[in-house]
Amino acid sequence: MTEHDAHAGHHHHDHADHPHAGAERSPVEAVKDPVCGMEVNPATAGFRSEYGGKTYFFCSAKCHDTFEAAPTAYVATEAQPRPAREQPKGVIYTCPMHPQIRQMGPGNCPICGMTLEPEVTTGETGPSAELLDMTRRFWVGLVLAVPVLALEMGGHLTNLHMLLGAQASNWIQFLLATPVVLWAGWPFFTRAWQSLVTRRLNMFTLIAMGTGVAWAYSVVATFAPQIFPATFRAADGSVAIYFEAAAVIT
Repeated sequence: MTEHDAHAGHHHHDHADHPHAGAERSPVEAVKDPVCGMEVNPATAGFRSEYGGKTYFFCSAKCHDTFEAAPTAYVATEAQPRPAREQPKGVIYTCPMHPQIRQMGPGNCPICGMTLEPEVTTGETGPSAELLDMTRRFWVGLVLAVPVLALEMGGHLTNLHMLLGAQASNWIQFLLATPVVLWAGWPFFTRAWQSLVTRRLNMFTLIAMGTGVAWAYSVVATFAPQIFPATFRAADGSVAIYFEAAAVIT
């Protein structure tokens, strides 16, 4: 073995015995700011707090001070994640459109009817109960409204009414559209009534009037077409209905 080979072998062992320092470094896993939910690098976070034997990291001094003021409101139970947002008692709620409206606990804005939101929200909460409820109503309403639209528009674009008959189509549309308007659209009617009580008409008043009048007129036309003037009735005695408008708008 030459002197060069021995030197090369010694150099190789040095590299094997002493790996590059960068390979020993492991990336620091980011954690969530318990107040705003932003991801924070613990190695570079400028704000931290100890609570319950655990260290919490924050993205800003504001989040740090908010946590220090009421830590129990932001310490989530990791073993039992909450499916819906549950705000602690005593939280002040306000309207995003009318910030002058403030009250203790959830509710609806007396001016525009929108759902009030808590002034301070936590980053570890799930979707609000109202969002879950409205999402469920939307999908059920959509499944029922699509065939109503197909029945009504199909009569104008195809010969679907010739196959079913106008009166039969009216009855089917009534059965499908009624749960859409009265169940899926019930939150609109309750808020519209509130707007009438407070004498502050808003968007919910308009929606409830539009869908309610269309549905009520169509119900009368379906059950008692004979009370309408002859000019309103078709050759088979049926009267034009607007269930599809009520269902789609809802």
